[in-house]
Amino acid sequence: MSVSLYYYAYRTTPLTGTEAADVEHIAAAHRAAFPYQDEESLYLYEGGGSEPDEILAGSTKLPNTFDRLMPVIDHLLASVTELRRALPDAEWRVHVDDVDIPWDEDDGYALPEEAPSS
Repeated sequence: MSVSLYYYAYRTTPLTGTEAADVEHIAAAHRAAFPYQDEESLYLYEGGGSEPDEILAGSTKLPNTFDRLMPVIDHLLASVTELRRALPDAEWRVHVDDVDIPWDEDDGYALPEEAPSS
């Protein structure tokens, strides 16, 4: 069974030419810096998504091994954070299967840290 990270941005106005170029530049830079050539990287669907007002959509199948999962998901969440900051007026949804990834204005997207046990 595979697990994937999904990322979507919604807005009533389409991407401008400048925004589309920024998105492509960010995606290309993050793909080039991706840590594993044999794993899926940031993947944006051609022409956005299929939902109304969806201006950006993509997904990445996550690795099955923990030693690769954490570096890959950290890299992907940094990529999606940069994309969100390039499109600040869009509404975003980022999730691993059915679990939403929280947004933090200072840190961006990151997996929640477990609370210390007492």
